[in-house]
Parts: sequence; C-alpha cells; structure tokens
Amino acid sequence: MQTEKVVDYIVNWLKDYATNAGVTGFVVGISGGIDSAVTSTLCAKTGLNVLCIEMPIHQAESHVTRAQEHITQLKDRFHNVSDTHTNLTPVFEAFKTEVFFDGDQATIDMALANTRARLRMTTLYYYAGLYKLLVAGTGNKVEDFGVGFYTKYGDGGVDLSPIADLIKSEVYELGKHLQVSESIMQAAPSDGLFGDTRSDEDQIGASYPELEWAMKMGDEGKNANDFSGRELEVFKIYKRLNNANKHKMIPIPICNIPTFLL
Repeated sequence: MQTEKVVDYIVNWLKDYATNAGVTGFVVGISGGIDSAVTSTLCAKTGLNVLCIEMPIHQAESHVTRAQEHITQLKDRFHNVSDTHTNLTPVFEAFKTEVFFDGDQATIDMALANTRARLRMTTLYYYAGLYKLLVAGTGNKVEDFGVGFYTKYGDGGVDLSPIADLIKSEVYELGKHLQVSESIMQAAPSDGLFGDTRSDEDQIGASYPELEWAMKMGDEGKNANDFSGRELEVFKIYKRLNNANKHKMIPIPICNIPTFLL
C-alpha cells in the first residue's frame, strides 16, 4: 500500500465531502482504539474543525487512559482539534430502570451492549447538529463488510466512513505513518461495549489477520471443503458471521408495492 498517498487521498476526500455538504468539520467518538485514532487524525489533517468526544459507559480504565492520551496528543499537533467528555453511565443506568429483562443472560448482555453503542451514536449526532459537523465513522473493511462486527444504528450510524475500504492491517499501517501513540498501536482491539477488557478476538473467536485471510478466501470463491484444521475453523467463523450480519451490510429492504395495486 502506498501509505502516504492513501492518507492524502482520504484527507482530500474528507475535505471535499465536508465542503460540498456545507459543514464546518467532523465529530469523532474516541474509544482508545486504533480505528478511532486513525480516523480522528485523518479528519484533523483536513484543517477543518474536529470535535473528539469521549463517551464512557462503565469503561475499562485502560480504554479511558488511551483515549485521553490520544486526544491530548492530537490537540498538541493540530490547532483545529477540540474535545469534550460526556459521561453516559448515568444515562445508561437510567435506561435500564425503564425496560424489562426477558430471556437468557447472554441475550440481555448483548442487547445492553448494543444500547451503549446507540447512546453514543445519539450523543455524536447531538453535537454534530449543534456545531454543524459530520459524524465520521471509524469502522474498517473487515468489520463493516466482512463479519459485520458493529452495532446497527450504533457505531454503524454515521455520515461518512473514511477507513471502511481498508482492512485492519492497513489501518495499522496508516496509524504508524500518522504517529498514533504506541499504547494504541499495541493494544488488543476491543469494542469496549461490556465494561471490561475483553478483546474483539475474545468475542469473535478469530484474530483480525485470520479474518482478513478468510475474507480474501471468500472473495476468491473458496468454500469450507478447501480447508482443514484452524483454517477451516476460522473460515467457518467468518462465513457464519458474514451470513448472520448481512442485514447490516445491505440497504434497508423496501416493500415495493406493485403498480396494479396503486
């Protein structure tokens, strides 16, 4: 990958899109992970306003520390970056008092995890409306179009996606080029939706390099019969998640009424 040229291309794309949309810049949720760090840095390089928002909900301390470290570094490097902190823990806890819990614990935990992501999306759009900004998505290609590892109308609810055509390893290449802090570069990727330090790999059952391989094999038309051992296990994980999460990756279905009924 021609890293410097890719960076320039994304930055120009962001700037052109924002200018054509008549907005003043971007708002980015900062999680302490590589994707939000790279996305916010790319946005900062446009020279337009960038608002970085921390939105903890019972967040692991390591995530908070990395997020704060990144925001501090970004503000030191770019005069157009500002930040705010919105503690959503009380909002989340208040929500829990108004809903009922039905089903097994794993189902309840997942529903609440997705609720966290949707509360954050609501917060981002509040500030976007307040300051005439666009919500910049932080999803990469493997998450957005491979395994669908994001929350529909949560972190998937954005105005534009600057890194969604890059696989995770390419995001790390950009991170190195953009001087993202070493603590973020070395941290295990995590969605931070469960209030602990569990990683994406813990949840998915495969690492991002493995998922990138499986995505490539799927694009080449391979099937489970072509693999054995760990490769077969990873390929099955990828295909299962890809199929289960198709509803996130395709446009919302519309019931088109036949003309003879109108």
